[in-house]
Amino acid sequence: MTAALADAPRQDLNRDETSAAAWIARTLKARGVDRVFGLQGGHIQPIWDHAARAGIRIIDVRDERAAMHMAHAHAELTGGFGVAMATAGPGITNTVTAVANASLARVPVLLIGGCTSRPQANMGPLQDIAHTDILRPVTRYARTARVAEQTLRELDEAIARATGDMGEPGPAYIEFPTDVLRQSVAENLVVDDWMRSTPPRRPLPEPARVAEAAAAIRASRRPLVISGRGARGASEALRRFLDVTGALYLDTQESRGLIPSDHESFVGSVRAAAMARADLVITLGRKLDYQLAYGSPAVFPDARFVRIADSAGELIDNRRGSPELLADVGLALEAIADALGGDSGVRDADWLDGLRQKHRERMRRGAETPAPARGADGKIHPLAIFEAIREVADPDYIGVADGGDLLSFARIGLTARTYMDAGAFGCLGVGVPFAVAAALAHPRRQVISVNGDGAFGINAMEIDTAVRHGAKAVFIVSNNAAWNIERFDQEFNYGGRVVGTTLSHCDYAAMARALGAHGERVEDPADLAGAITRGNRRGHLTGRGILRCAQGARLRARLPAAHGVGRGGAPPPGRDVSPAAYEMIDRSSDAPRPGPNARKEPQPFRGDAIARSAAGRALTGPPACGRRSPTNDSMVSMPPSPRRSAASTSG
Repeated sequence: MTAALADAPRQDLNRDETSAAAWIARTLKARGVDRVFGLQGGHIQPIWDHAARAGIRIIDVRDERAAMHMAHAHAELTGGFGVAMATAGPGITNTVTAVANASLARVPVLLIGGCTSRPQANMGPLQDIAHTDILRPVTRYARTARVAEQTLRELDEAIARATGDMGEPGPAYIEFPTDVLRQSVAENLVVDDWMRSTPPRRPLPEPARVAEAAAAIRASRRPLVISGRGARGASEALRRFLDVTGALYLDTQESRGLIPSDHESFVGSVRAAAMARADLVITLGRKLDYQLAYGSPAVFPDARFVRIADSAGELIDNRRGSPELLADVGLALEAIADALGGDSGVRDADWLDGLRQKHRERMRRGAETPAPARGADGKIHPLAIFEAIREVADPDYIGVADGGDLLSFARIGLTARTYMDAGAFGCLGVGVPFAVAAALAHPRRQVISVNGDGAFGINAMEIDTAVRHGAKAVFIVSNNAAWNIERFDQEFNYGGRVVGTTLSHCDYAAMARALGAHGERVEDPADLAGAITRGNRRGHLTGRGILRCAQGARLRARLPAAHGVGRGGAPPPGRDVSPAAYEMIDRSSDAPRPGPNARKEPQPFRGDAIARSAAGRALTGPPACGRRSPTNDSMVSMPPSPRRSAASTSG
């Protein structure tokens, strides 16, 4: 600061406690918002200042996309809605990818933006662009609030839309012109119910549809239940329903942890066989998307569907239910269980007992088969990372996975019951911001984020955010210096012309140390558990593991069946895990098996995994080589993280 500026008189342009900005901040506070993620800018300064003065914690980030990712994770992990703020122009446009990711994930997030003053609109002012037109396709609501007296009414509607009052939950965007924010609004013009929180709606099931569902279950001999995002609040009701019906059960990445993997109904390691012969499939808040083969008769040849969801988007896609219950999943399950009474029908005992026994056997073999420490090239094997995590992580740790090749291993090896990844959008770059938000939301739980080096680089500067805000997370980076799915595709399907898919073996541990985190490089798999423990003990660890394992575009990696099978992992719906090895053809453990030449779709992430990093700790090591053997050479052992592409979005 120059001497002239230091001597300049101070003023306060934001003193008015009746300004629209002040009312907006008070409304957020009244709605239970305790933190806002964002990056400062003049167009949102009035709200930003009033929010801080109201006691709302400001988590300032290095890029607006990361702010939206953090708000997304906060909503997932707390059960409320997340709030992000971004200034006009590039501030808003920087959020678009993360907004789209939250939209596909159906996560309630409110994005608050600013825009130019009304008198200057369309005159060529700084950062003037039609934000609402840009965001409308990926939000549930996108509006400019131009009347000061109506700002709270509009804000109330934006929150209601985000939380699903008009359909599916998802992101909502509202912006305020700068002159509107500074305009006074008399207290008698503020309606109390605009500021008040409303409890979540729980629609009751129609009795006639309940009776139809109960009849379908009685008539079924081989019922199968598949849960998704919409069933997250229905754990107890689901457990009772499974006990009453005797149905088999499969979770997905969206619903991991609802039912423990040792429950009698859980058959995650034989999902292909379960899907192939089920005569009744009951979906609970779950879309029949690519992960479930779109409900194709090729994968579900004998199945009738019963669809239960509180949102039409999880009820009518691809295969219609007979019946379909538009209702709160928990209430619907309770009603059906009551309607069944003591008569749930006669089951195919050979099918049920056979799959249960096969699942238990595979789990047993998985538990007894050690993870390979090194691959054929002598470098750290990706599964060694997850073996080390299992060895030292607390039972309630939060796990986050980010990457492409890496994700194919993480979806099996990372066994956290609270888990997050990039979802159906395959949105790379979530690993660091998701972990930061998780660590801040649950400061007493371990948060471990496992990242491919490509994915990590997208939001790597948010390690600085973790340090500044005391987000105690462990970040593990597997570094193979490539967007490896695409690199492998080029090598084997494009005449060996590898262009634009290789990276440098950056020293991410040094970067972490430069940002104030603890950074460590690991080259010996025997050191993995100790490095993670040190990171947790110090309160920050960004683990950087360098893995140079070429699992190409087809991502064919041979994994011992033990890993993932017996620990909650599951093979694609068209394929079971063999006792000896698991051939990962798709990056999604829930996806159907494609043809031998098909490009693979990404695996969605889910849940809530993050890291312990008031400074983060970096574990890195030299790259590993090898085409068939997914191995790693540093702290973390995982395959590379590919970038999004038209044919294969890397999650």
